[in-house]
Amino acid sequence: MKDIQQTYMVSSVAQVNATYFCLTLDAPALAKQVKPGQFIHIKVSDGFEPLFRRPFSVYRAQKGRVEIFFEPVGRGSKFLAEKKKGDTLDVLGPLGKPFTLPGKNVKQVVFIAGGIGVAPFMMFSDRLKGHKAEKILLYGGRTKAHTFAMNEFKKNGVKTFVATDDGSVGIQGRVSELFPKIDIASTTMMYACGPKPMMKAVAEFAKEKGLRGEASMEEIMACGLGACLGCSIPTTKGYRTVCHDGPVFNLEELIFS
Repeated sequence: MKDIQQTYMVSSVAQVNATYFCLTLDAPALAKQVKPGQFIHIKVSDGFEPLFRRPFSVYRAQKGRVEIFFEPVGRGSKFLAEKKKGDTLDVLGPLGKPFTLPGKNVKQVVFIAGGIGVAPFMMFSDRLKGHKAEKILLYGGRTKAHTFAMNEFKKNGVKTFVATDDGSVGIQGRVSELFPKIDIASTTMMYACGPKPMMKAVAEFAKEKGLRGEASMEEIMACGLGACLGCSIPTTKGYRTVCHDGPVFNLEELIFS
């Protein structure tokens, strides 16, 4: 097994809006290796509290730096929000199964994200700059505070559409209200990440319309390596670990209760 544990220096921590933060690591080796959809497992403090590492999707990896996009809601993520330039973090990664890049025959790529689930799609859109497919992001958040400017996606040629529960940005309603933006064609490929109710809606829509897709699942993780089985989820192939067998799965494999 390649050496996946390294210590990296924090180059910046910035608050993106009222809700989200972006932390950047100086990590040339990691930036070179990581693929869209993979994650890193971070030891957020030097002590024993919190005990377990925290998983984060890679938001961006370029110019020798790796960025993570997060909301400081729990103890671990709040530790990260307090980090300063020059601090160091113990990191495992890259981990997990990445997204499958769309083939040349794919004419439309659709990213569907809810809240912090947008994290892996920035890097993905970076990688797809040269792909000729139409690229669309359907993004849902609870309020204006749970959305952010889409300028970087737009620079990558991604058309963006937003829905919020209260209508403070974009249309009012769930992200599923934006599904009419998707072409119902065999050359469309969907990629989703977000809360389970959203993912269930995406999976049902894909099945109904006969569309292909992949989803990056979110689960609480302990080891991040598939050993503890704590992040196991039911699939059509039996129980699978999100950290090792995923986090990316084919939509048709997933079982939502």
